[in-house]
Amino acid sequence: MTGQSGGPLAGLRVIELGTLIAGPFCARILGEFGAQVIKIEAPDGGDPLRTWRKLHAGTSLWWAAQARNKQSVTVNLREPAGQEIVGKLAQRADIVVENFRPGALEKWGLGYERLAVDNPGLIMVRLSGYGQTGPYRDRPGFGAIGEAMGGIRFVTGYPDRPPVRAGISLGDSVAALYGAIGALMALHARQRNGGRGQVVDVALYEAVFSLMESMLPEYDVSGFVRSRSGASLPGIVPSNTYTTRDGNYLVIGANADSIFKRFMHAIGRADLAEDPALASNEGRVGHTETLDRVIGAWAGSVDLEQALALLAQAEVPAGKIYDIADIARDVHYQARGMLEQHRLDDGTPVKLPGILPKLSVDPGATRWVGPRLGEHTDAVLGELGYSGEELARLRDEGVI
Repeated sequence: MTGQSGGPLAGLRVIELGTLIAGPFCARILGEFGAQVIKIEAPDGGDPLRTWRKLHAGTSLWWAAQARNKQSVTVNLREPAGQEIVGKLAQRADIVVENFRPGALEKWGLGYERLAVDNPGLIMVRLSGYGQTGPYRDRPGFGAIGEAMGGIRFVTGYPDRPPVRAGISLGDSVAALYGAIGALMALHARQRNGGRGQVVDVALYEAVFSLMESMLPEYDVSGFVRSRSGASLPGIVPSNTYTTRDGNYLVIGANADSIFKRFMHAIGRADLAEDPALASNEGRVGHTETLDRVIGAWAGSVDLEQALALLAQAEVPAGKIYDIADIARDVHYQARGMLEQHRLDDGTPVKLPGILPKLSVDPGATRWVGPRLGEHTDAVLGELGYSGEELARLRDEGVI
C-alpha cells in the first residue's frame, strides 16, 4: 500500500475503526495532512453518519467533509475472516483509531496487546466516553454525556433556566483533537524509543473537562461553583452580547483597561472612561450591571454596520454573531481559504470547511470528498494479497 502524495504525514498508514464523530474526526485530521486513512465500515450500510442530518441523493452532506481523503473498505468485524483482514491491515499500519466501547476490540481479537505482537511500533488511539480504565469504563458514553460530566453543560445557558448544549457535538470534536495530538506525540516518541508504539487513551468527559479554565482551583481553594451567566463572561467586564437597532447581535470584548477607555470615549461616555473606579477590571466588575445598561442603550441606538465601523476605528474588539449564511459570504473566510469548493459524485457543487492548521510548507488538502461505501475494498485488500476469487467468496459470505 502506498500513502497519499503530499502533506507532512504522507507515508503514514491509518486504520479507522470508528463510527460517527470522535474517531472519524480524529482520523480525518490525519488524512487531511497526507496520511493514508483506510476506513473500515460494516458492509450493511456503513458508518451511520452517512445518513445523519441533511441528505443529498441518499447520503449525508456531512459525510462529504467527515470522510474526505479516506478509503472506504467494507469488513464485518464480527466475522473471524473479517477480524483476520483487519489484523493484516494493522500489521502494515502506523496508527489505529477506534472509538468502540472499551473491550470490544479485545472481544474480536483486535486489542492493542494482540496487534502489537505483530506490529510493535503500532500506535492505537482509543476514544471512549469514560476512558479505558476506571469504574465507569464499561458505560456507553456519547459526546453529550461527556459534555454533561465534563462540566461545560452546567455553565452554558442562563441562570434562571436549565442548562443547554452548544449546537454541535463539542465533546466528540474536542476528544478527536486530543486524539490527533496524542497520535502525533506518540509518533515522535516512537522515533526516540527504538520504534515502540503505545496507546493514546482519550475519554470524552476528560477532553471537555480540560476546557474548564479556572473552575477546579477556584472551587478547591474558595468553594466557588461557577454557574450559568448567559451571554456575559463573569468577572471580566465588559464582555457581553448586545442587540443593535436593526436587530443584530453584537459581541463586544472591551475588558482590557486601555480598550475600555477607548470604547467609552468612542460611544460618548468620557465620564466613564476617566472614572478612577472603572480604571481596572476589578473595579468594573462591581459595576457590571451599570456598564451593561450603558452599552446596551448605545447598541440599541445604532445599526450593526455603524457600530462595527465605530468600534473598528476605536480598535475595540467586536463582531456580529454569524450564522452559516454570514460565514458563506464573508470575504475574510474566502481570502483565508476556509470555504473550499468541491463536487459530489453526481457533479453537484458543494462547499466544505477549509483545513486547519495552516502550514506554510506542507499544508493540508482535500484530495477527494467522502467515498462511496466500499469504494476501495478491492484495491486495498488486493494489496494485501487477496485474489479476485477470494474477494468474491468473502462477499458471498457477508465478510466484506
